[in-house]
Amino acid sequence: MLLSGTHVMEGSGRMVVTAVGINSQTGIIFTLLGAGGEEEEKKDKKAKKQDGAVAMEMQPLKSAEGGEMEEREKKKSSIPKKEKSVLQGKLTKLAVQIGKAGLVMSAITVIILVLYFVIQTFVVDGKLWLTECTPVYVQYFVKFFIIGVTVLVVAVPEGLPLAVTISLAYSVKKMMKDNNLVRHLDACETMGNATAICSDKTGTLTTNRMTVVQSYIGDLIHKEKPDPSSLNSKILDLLVNAIAINCAYTTKILPPDKEGALPQQVGNKTECALLGFVLEMQRDYQLVRDQIPEETLYKVYTFNSVRKSMSTVVCLPNGGFRLYSKGASEIVLKKCSNILNAAGELQTFRPRDRDEMVKKVIEPMACEGLRTICIAYRDFQAVPEPEWENENEIVGDLTCIAVVGIEDPVRPEVPEAIRKCQRAGITVRMVTGDNINTARAIAAKCGIIQPGEDFLCLEGKEFNRRKQERLDKLWPKLRVLARSSPTDKHTLVKGTICEQRQVVAVTGDGTNDGPALKKADVGFAMGLAGTDVAKEASDIILTDDNFSSIVKAVMWGRNVYDSISKFLQFQLTVNVVAVIVAFTGACITQDSPLKAVQMLWVNLIMDTFASLALATEPPTESLLLRKPYGRNKPLISRTMMKNILGHAVYQLVIIFTLLFVGRYFKNFTQPWAPSEHYTIIFNTFVMMQLFNEINARKIHGERNVFDGIFANPIFCSIVLGTFGVQVRKCEFRANFRVVDESLKANF
Repeated sequence: MLLSGTHVMEGSGRMVVTAVGINSQTGIIFTLLGAGGEEEEKKDKKAKKQDGAVAMEMQPLKSAEGGEMEEREKKKSSIPKKEKSVLQGKLTKLAVQIGKAGLVMSAITVIILVLYFVIQTFVVDGKLWLTECTPVYVQYFVKFFIIGVTVLVVAVPEGLPLAVTISLAYSVKKMMKDNNLVRHLDACETMGNATAICSDKTGTLTTNRMTVVQSYIGDLIHKEKPDPSSLNSKILDLLVNAIAINCAYTTKILPPDKEGALPQQVGNKTECALLGFVLEMQRDYQLVRDQIPEETLYKVYTFNSVRKSMSTVVCLPNGGFRLYSKGASEIVLKKCSNILNAAGELQTFRPRDRDEMVKKVIEPMACEGLRTICIAYRDFQAVPEPEWENENEIVGDLTCIAVVGIEDPVRPEVPEAIRKCQRAGITVRMVTGDNINTARAIAAKCGIIQPGEDFLCLEGKEFNRRKQERLDKLWPKLRVLARSSPTDKHTLVKGTICEQRQVVAVTGDGTNDGPALKKADVGFAMGLAGTDVAKEASDIILTDDNFSSIVKAVMWGRNVYDSISKFLQFQLTVNVVAVIVAFTGACITQDSPLKAVQMLWVNLIMDTFASLALATEPPTESLLLRKPYGRNKPLISRTMMKNILGHAVYQLVIIFTLLFVGRYFKNFTQPWAPSEHYTIIFNTFVMMQLFNEINARKIHGERNVFDGIFANPIFCSIVLGTFGVQVRKCEFRANFRVVDESLKANF
């Protein structure tokens, strides 16, 4: 049975079930995860039709009565597919454009060749189409068609899919060493284009290990762990007993499951923090529990959200009773009439003293995002026995032992990781279910919000009210979304992707994060603390639960994107030169200077190794010094276009010089033989591409193309290997041609 709206507490009681199935909170989560595919598809279409307005309200959930069970089964089978990744979309668009350009060039080549042949043969030479000459003419037309196909094949970058696959596969393998388990291959390159990260707080930015970081004991404020020897023994004994007895006995601190790990916290996290505080005081709470077993507790007032406190009554050896109480400081302090001073003596605690304590102790802790807990006690006489059912009377006239400030500490690596993300042009937002004050304080510690920065911190209700405005006014300044439901997280991510066309990554570890993880372009789940639902909805799993691993994912993603861009720069230079040479040569000399076998070597062999060489470049920190490309920036930048056109012009000048003038370079009286002439052109063409492979390593206008070249031994091996094979290929053909000519001379 799936329940919604219930409050978690310890104890027993009765419950009214108000919603089950898809009408419960868990049902809504699984609906957002994909069970309601048709509704999602309709909302996507509706959102696209509206200009500027955000129309992402949750659709009313239908009843499960009648024939709607069958209808939902049909919906499950028609779940919409996830949108193409950023790189896939850009590559698809580029491939279509290249295909059209190649087809046009091929058609023009065939048309020009046919027209040239027809005009020259039947108009200029005045020949007639004779029946016996038909096979000869057909052979000419077939030759023209083959040349046209050659131009088309040259125009299409066959090595591009291989470069994409190699780059992604290589990155996935390397990312595993950086604690990124990639579940979906395209998530690698998508992360490189991320412009926003929406992160959960508990367990992701924080350790999910509540810890006492400040305390007020014996009239002194301790900003760090107090020295047990400096505390009065009476106060310390009372504090240890109050915590050990007045916490659920099911809450424990267990030894770490493996060497080097932190102790395990079992049970209520706030109580775990208090028990951990006892252990830091070099005392053992278990010894106290062994002396006073749970079954000997006289009376227990369990915690609930109304009283915001918990109290436990035990019997004293002298026959009296002692009540230990703990809870929210603003509640428990109102019930205190005494407080222990530094000597462990009772001191009157008046309303004026309480106001001063709130101002000097409670408020400073709260401003730092700490949850303040007051620990108190009260003694009763055995006769007459108190009326235990009158809780308001019993839990009153207390003596304050201490006030502690508890926080879920920020992971130590998080601030630096967030700083790197911001430097890389990625906006980090916190989306949490905690109250807005705690969320704002944690966001400040993480560096998500900076002093003097113009930002927004909203609660879920306020966000839902204001999202009816144009989202582009709300989204850029939003940094913290507190008291958010799974639907709010899903709505924020969906609106950012659909309306703002941002590339969004989401991090989370809980079931509540599932819908947002599923909807995001890239979802990161925590491998250690994450739930199965979160892991299943994610694209990448952080095996070490380390937020800084996301920075590594950004580096690898940008490296994949750059690797594809490097190969494109290299490949398009080859294609542009080859197409123009084949087209011009065919139109002028009636034959292509670059033969089909030669183009096979360049396109299928050389480009294949080039894709491997350029796709295995290791990432560097410099990748984090530029802004993300985003969803709309073209794949081929202006710098890349200048490089492609510049190299193409240079190579065309060299090749055309060799084609039209180079045949006389051997001897001004005796030109090269056609086979020698075209071999020189082919060899020069290949060598220029080989050295252009080195130039293609830099796509952002860097001047030193050799920088870091020895960091990639694969690249060096491929360049040298290709060079050796090319030399051997041409020399073998030259030697074979000399032998062939000598044989002809002898016979």
